Amino acid sequence: MIINKNNIFVLETKNAHYVLGVDKYGYNHHLHWGKKCNADDYYIQKIKDQNSNHSVLDEFKQEYTPFGQTMYRGCAIKAEFADGCRDICLNYNGYEIEENTLKLKFSDNVYPLKIVLNYSVCDENDIITRWTTVKNNSENSIYFEKLFSAEFNLPSKKPYTFKNTNGAWGGENIETNTTLESGTFVSESRKGTTGHNQSPYFIAYQNADEKIGDVYFATLAYSGNFKVKAERDLFNSTRIIIGISDFDFKFELKAGEKFDTPKVFCGFTQGFGDMSRQMNKFAIDYVLPKTFNNKPLPILYNSWEATEFDVNCKNQSALAEIAAQIGVELFVMDDGWFGKRNNDRAGLGDWFVNKEKFPNGLDELISKVNELGMDFGIWVEPEMVNRDSDLYRTHPDWAYHFDTRYSCELRNQLVLNMTRKEVQEYIFDCLNNLLSNHNIKYIKWDMNRPFSEVGAENLDCQQMLWYLHTKAVYDIVDKLKELHPDVAFESCASGGGRADYGALMHYDQVWTSDNTDGIDRMVIQKGYSLLRPIKTMRAWVTDIAGINKHCSLDFRFNIAMQGSLGIGGDLTKYSDEDIEICKKNVALYKEIRNLVQFGNLYRLMDIDEDEVLFNQYVNEDKTESVAFIAANGTRFYKKSIPMRFDGLDENKRYTLTLNDKTYNKSGAYLMNIGIDLEIRGADYNRIILIKEA
Repeated sequence: MIINKNNIFVLETKNAHYVLGVDKYGYNHHLHWGKKCNADDYYIQKIKDQNSNHSVLDEFKQEYTPFGQTMYRGCAIKAEFADGCRDICLNYNGYEIEENTLKLKFSDNVYPLKIVLNYSVCDENDIITRWTTVKNNSENSIYFEKLFSAEFNLPSKKPYTFKNTNGAWGGENIETNTTLESGTFVSESRKGTTGHNQSPYFIAYQNADEKIGDVYFATLAYSGNFKVKAERDLFNSTRIIIGISDFDFKFELKAGEKFDTPKVFCGFTQGFGDMSRQMNKFAIDYVLPKTFNNKPLPILYNSWEATEFDVNCKNQSALAEIAAQIGVELFVMDDGWFGKRNNDRAGLGDWFVNKEKFPNGLDELISKVNELGMDFGIWVEPEMVNRDSDLYRTHPDWAYHFDTRYSCELRNQLVLNMTRKEVQEYIFDCLNNLLSNHNIKYIKWDMNRPFSEVGAENLDCQQMLWYLHTKAVYDIVDKLKELHPDVAFESCASGGGRADYGALMHYDQVWTSDNTDGIDRMVIQKGYSLLRPIKTMRAWVTDIAGINKHCSLDFRFNIAMQGSLGIGGDLTKYSDEDIEICKKNVALYKEIRNLVQFGNLYRLMDIDEDEVLFNQYVNEDKTESVAFIAANGTRFYKKSIPMRFDGLDENKRYTLTLNDKTYNKSGAYLMNIGIDLEIRGADYNRIILIKEA
């Protein structure tokens, strides 16, 4: 709901208010974000200059801060006009309310620049979507040096702690908590993708845990260079700007053009658990592509760790036969099927079938997979090229480069200039032909290196390449999905380097990490689950049986079944006992798949803090639940640990079986008293089914 009280706008969701206003001088003000108050009580407080060094503009809270005048704090927008002026003065031009979206309109008082602040309210999910629209009504280009999506103001004068990540390849989503006493806190990427290190969101809180405490959050729907910058000033006010990074950034808005910044999804909750559950449901209902958003994702097998580049029809068929036996629904052939691709030094860019490996073409293998009752999927890396490829030999200028610099390689490859129309057409044609000529139901789209030598001589404003590259990827995927609506797409970038809400608006799932160790995955997957939907989190069972500690096949299934299950080991080396373990767990996952992929997640114990991982998924009507318990060696002697469940109906009765003992208890008992467990050994794991009695 959107309420207007004399240019004070109250954005009301189920549990919160977000309030902003415009004063008589045309300045935009932020008034409140948090628990609901009486809508008639909000007003714009008058503030005076402190002295000649601390102006009124620096003190009051704005929804969107332009560069200029006596505003010295961080700004959300900065531009240069044709005459060299770099100062923006905004006048208020009114508002529109279109269904659930508020549009606040502003214009510069001299130059024909229009700015619209957009707020779309999703009442039932307690989520507000924000973005900014800029339009150039002049005859000359306007060049933006900063163009952020949104600005946020936090209410308390006390310091906030910011939860983000400090990850790496193979260790994505590792949580960090930084308390901002003064100055600035920045999370960003400068690599061309969101990357493996920091995440394009903020989670700001005070004295919060899974269940209690004020939590403010916002996540950016963008897969390129991003920046999240929080500042705490001399007035003890905490502000955040979030959007496209201003690193090596210049955006040319030509005469008559309009631009919408990437969207930001934001909310206010009590505790991290509600935050995760709200965003999980919101993402499924409103963000994910509609073809598969409400459908359970299939159990897949991926051949990479079994064969790597040495793929051929015979060994892939052998793997497919075993995969079908254990209940796999989608067989995915990974790298090595195209060009002269026998290692990572050649072939990228040549998206034609390797005749030596597949003398009868791909359809021989695809038909075999289909006869076994599985769909077929395939790996591609369209944004990259090897020097040793027909594509590069023909079009060396298609890679980003500076004529006077040597182009650095990472993983023996270069990045294609996706801002060039002919490159976009080539990639689209290759993938469209692949999907049109073969019965392929799944594309794993990889991207294995960041940008360097970022020259794009085809652009008048070369710093636009960072944004235009990301947009080109989105456009190609969207066009392919329109032509091939039954094909699912997975976003991968050396693991979780493109696992953001921008990707999730176009891809159906993401690859969480190249690290498939079950022990490490307990931490990686927790970090992923904070703000991203569980069903999009691909999680494999592989032959990595613990990098530093051993973990059993059952243990690895326990962890992987807490996302969208995949299998990636060399099945031809599995014993009969291993195959039976696979069959058992795959069958169990099919039984609980809807609970995991669409249920409400409760993180009840943390592997780092409690030495035990305890996660529970509950369906919407609270009639079914599944709980996962895992530990890999607890310290000291503990007689028993009370395992208290959550998310149940305290007035319903439930049955569950644990360690060959069946319990029939009320929801109140299970949540407040729980079941005592002795958790022993170096490889403890249990999966508990809970059903209404």
